[in-house]
Amino acid sequence: MASIKRSVDSGTEEQRKAVQGIISSVQKDGDNAVRHYTEKFDGIQLENYKVSESEIEEAFSTLDPELISIIEEAADNIRDFHSQQKRSSWFTTDENGTMLGQKLTPLDSVGVYVPGGTAAYPSSVLMNVLPAKVAGVKRITMVSPPGKDGKLSPGVLVAAKVAGVEEIFKVGGAQAVAALAYGTESITPVDKITGPGNIFVALAKREVFGDVDIDMIAGPSEIVILADEHQRADEIAADLLSQAEHDVLASTVLVTNSATLAEEVSAQVERQLATLPREEIARQSIVDFGAIYVTEDMEEGIGLVNQLAAEHVEILTKKPFETMAKIRHAGAIFLGRFSSEPVGDYFAGPNHVLPTNGTARFSSPLNVDEFMKKTSVISYSETALQNNYEKIAKLARLEGLEAHARAVEIRFDKK
Repeated sequence: MASIKRSVDSGTEEQRKAVQGIISSVQKDGDNAVRHYTEKFDGIQLENYKVSESEIEEAFSTLDPELISIIEEAADNIRDFHSQQKRSSWFTTDENGTMLGQKLTPLDSVGVYVPGGTAAYPSSVLMNVLPAKVAGVKRITMVSPPGKDGKLSPGVLVAAKVAGVEEIFKVGGAQAVAALAYGTESITPVDKITGPGNIFVALAKREVFGDVDIDMIAGPSEIVILADEHQRADEIAADLLSQAEHDVLASTVLVTNSATLAEEVSAQVERQLATLPREEIARQSIVDFGAIYVTEDMEEGIGLVNQLAAEHVEILTKKPFETMAKIRHAGAIFLGRFSSEPVGDYFAGPNHVLPTNGTARFSSPLNVDEFMKKTSVISYSETALQNNYEKIAKLARLEGLEAHARAVEIRFDKK
């Protein structure tokens, strides 16, 4: 069976113990522990690590107005897409007086982790915050590690403001996750934590899960491209490299029924690698986790794609919509040559927080439902219970739970 599973680092015992120690310190010492670890790991001394309004204003004045406009347009697209996902509470009634239903309630609070330091990911802000906003979450707290200048990147701050975040803190790593989960003097605890991070962030999310909810433990990025003999090798190579540059553990796979296309794509990958700023990372990814499968026909290729269950699946076939109908397992599907994977990463609207490492077999992209909880509602009339209490009592006694049986019988006790 085909697989692109990588031995995703679940952390050494030393890393796990370090994360547990950080979480314990933050629980005990609050802000002082957060400041200590921020200085230790980020090399920054911050007395007040909450982002001020003046810092946000500075970000807007610093960033190119065209980029601000693009961020706003991307936010509109993401908001519109996720608005289609929102569901309402529902109730049904029966003529005997039974009313059953489901009450949907937004989470009270969510914490969003955004990677930072030397990198800037405004798209990560939009993808994590906007579904929560659409769901109706009232309080969203964002954390992100500061750069060496003690600031967050202008792009991240602009995206946060555009998305409607009101609480932003310059703190990262396991200490940020602990602060969101358990609170400090400055940070109020939240109910759920979402967003990607390094191994220490992933381990911290795993540690606090159960006290709070989390979105997922995301693995390295991956793409599978299903292409027939009519496609352009240079475009396919570019799309493969768009994922390879993420991480040395990223996986890039081409599945095709054309040996000629396979050879052309391989040559194009080598040619394009030479001009990439992140060539070293992309090359290692291609060497370790890149593959080209040449199949007998497209049906075999479709079967292979379903076995791989990849995060991103591009379908480059003569009739991509017909092919898509046969794809059962994928985090996101991109149809046709003008739907290159970065379209989804940044702008189209669907969420780019996707299941990885084969988990698309059973899980979904980050969505509005992730930020809502469902409560069952039951209302039986006297008639409804009278018609069913003896059945309920018998089921209870079958399980050896006498008090359960008596709880329904007592309402009709004639003594």
